[in-house]
Amino acid sequence: MTKISGKTVLITGGAAGIGKLMGESCLLKGATKLIIWDINEDTLNETAKEFSERGFKVSPYKVDVSNLEQIQQATALILKEGAVDILINNAGIVTGQPFYKQEARAITKTLAINVEAVMQISRVFLPAMIEQKSGHIVNIASAAGMMSNPNMSVYSASKWAVLGWSESLRIELESIKGDLHVTTVTPGYIDTGMFDGVKSPLLLPLLKPEAIVKAIIKGVERNKLFVRKPFMVNYLTFVKGILPIRVFDWFVGTVLGVYKSMDDFKGH
Repeated sequence: MTKISGKTVLITGGAAGIGKLMGESCLLKGATKLIIWDINEDTLNETAKEFSERGFKVSPYKVDVSNLEQIQQATALILKEGAVDILINNAGIVTGQPFYKQEARAITKTLAINVEAVMQISRVFLPAMIEQKSGHIVNIASAAGMMSNPNMSVYSASKWAVLGWSESLRIELESIKGDLHVTTVTPGYIDTGMFDGVKSPLLLPLLKPEAIVKAIIKGVERNKLFVRKPFMVNYLTFVKGILPIRVFDWFVGTVLGVYKSMDDFKGH
């Protein structure tokens, strides 16, 4: 079991959405300090002020996670005060359109934020976790990393990468003596502005932010390897493995409607 009480928690993209909700949940469970990284300075300061006024210890940092120099600078300041016990890699972006319409800079930015940043941030905080022989890394991947989906190919690719890396990291840390854990989260669409306009596929309803946050925090406390929501996501890999690809396309694309889910995507 991972105890959140008395721990230092860092959440990227933690000023709004499920990042903010996860931070609040950790504080209510007794986290000693919440460190918030976010690129939106106004929202960051508002959230830090809100939590501080409620008596919680919060340290806000304006960080562009696609900028390695900013990651390193913020990390150096944080580690002077001690190790981070729980790191939640939550920051991410999504672009929804056919691949041939994607701009080069959009591809670069998506991979920088969704993939490289997750690795670089974990890399700089891991040594202190290993030294103290305890730590928990939570990587917010996606059900999109478990199957293909038109009109979100770059996002899907980024989450496939996170999924493979996160599982590899877990196996590496399990070979080290200590209380070191990795939890990989693969949610379907979450009912936030990030996925505004998506059509909820059959058997894959939009997740309420509060519900997925509750599942993630419980997963951390129980050292779960995966947090997969909604329930159908648990069967995606199995179904894909046993069905011929054309049958899988028909079932997921036509029956469930997944392949049409991004047709009216707007985002925020």
